[in-house]
Amino acid sequence: MAFSIFAGMRPEDFNQLAARRRSTYPAQYTGDSVPDEIVEQLLENANLAPTHKRTEPWRFVVFCGEGRKRLAELQASVYRQVTMADGTYREERYRNLLAKPMESSHIILVYMKRDPQRSVPEVEETGAVFCAIENMYLTAAAYGIGCYLSTGGVTYFKEANRAFGLEAHDRIIGFFHVGMPKTALPPTARGPVREKTRWVRQ
Repeated sequence: MAFSIFAGMRPEDFNQLAARRRSTYPAQYTGDSVPDEIVEQLLENANLAPTHKRTEPWRFVVFCGEGRKRLAELQASVYRQVTMADGTYREERYRNLLAKPMESSHIILVYMKRDPQRSVPEVEETGAVFCAIENMYLTAAAYGIGCYLSTGGVTYFKEANRAFGLEAHDRIIGFFHVGMPKTALPPTARGPVREKTRWVRQ
């Protein structure tokens, strides 16, 4: 019989929480603000993620209120600068980058700050940041709020680092959007895990 070390929490409670973790997009948000206290808890739980040698490589910049306009202006400016130079500029995309941030209550820029001694492989540091993001997803599910990680826009533009005040060796992982969902959403759907697993018993 399964035994939980946490008083009042059953293993099946976590199983249900994991099943409810999902991405919820701005079109599914009400437009109401998520309390800052919940966003702070997202970050507190993100900070508990596993980290090799305790390098704690995750970093966050939270945009809310009028700060969302600042985010919109920064990312749109970087997009125009880069794409005008390489000939891929699209006016529709530029306007979308200006408008989209206002649809979310909070947007958290998530980036990785490498161990200065480079004693931990980069892939492990990146993995640690994604573990922190998963903790944010699970926390959002527990509070019944919507969220999703966007890796589009200017996420992979090296010019974005300077615009957001990051150092050259920092790596943007994505933009974590948070909002109040219009309706309860069904559990996450996935293919059977047995199709993705091999057991070696001897």
